[in-house]
Amino acid sequence: MKQVAPLRYDVIFKKAFSHPELFTALVKDFVGIQLEIDEVENDKAFVPPVGNVATKFDLFAEDKKNRVIVEVQHAHYSDTYERFVYYQCGAMVETIISSSNYSFPVTVFTLVFFTKKNTPSPDSGILVHDFEPRDLVTGRVIKKVYQRKHKLIFVFTSNSAHADTPEQCREWMAAIDDSLDKKVDEAEYTNPAIQALFDVIEQDKITPEERARMKEEHNQKEAETRNFNEGKDEGIKEGEEKGVKETARNFKALGALTEEQIASATGLSLEVVKAL
Repeated sequence: MKQVAPLRYDVIFKKAFSHPELFTALVKDFVGIQLEIDEVENDKAFVPPVGNVATKFDLFAEDKKNRVIVEVQHAHYSDTYERFVYYQCGAMVETIISSSNYSFPVTVFTLVFFTKKNTPSPDSGILVHDFEPRDLVTGRVIKKVYQRKHKLIFVFTSNSAHADTPEQCREWMAAIDDSLDKKVDEAEYTNPAIQALFDVIEQDKITPEERARMKEEHNQKEAETRNFNEGKDEGIKEGEEKGVKETARNFKALGALTEEQIASATGLSLEVVKAL
């Protein structure tokens, strides 16, 4: 067993996959292409921004030789799918240089990893959003309409047990999910890149600065959860109060009870009952 830092933290996810060899291995197994890159950028942003909302890509790499851009995002439970559609489209639009030619000069892939959220599909833990045109009547994909086949891929790492999911993808998903309890059994994994991943995120190799950022992320998540629960409790309380008032209104409409009796039966104050 090896003690590791959980890949649920942005800082650890970026630490791991900012290594070009790990990034390219991950991309090859999920997308099926071999990138030729020298670096992976962290928190990549376009200046000026594309559209009205500035975007920042967790991990970004461009293979200039093969004209491919790959973005890898670590998603949180509260992140919407539409956010990453926006990111994908923004990266595609940014590659268009002139209105004289709207052909995309590069192919853009976006890989989004959810380490907490479950897949909405009963069939696998991977969803693929492609940009292929289909015939209205037959639903058949029509080839060669677009020169490039862009893809947005959602990966739900906690759902790696589906038998039909490609084995190379399942092993990555299981490894990422396995890290969340801070320990992994390296013997369960055959992919050398995953062994290298575990070496990078080993607890002894986490710097004090990275630990501080992990703590900040943890505190922020706790605050978000606390605020959500408080809002939920407040909503339940408000709903219960509305229900009691509606009951009191019904009693008043029947005319069988006095306002004092209604107040006693519902727990509302006499002033509130009179105001209904």
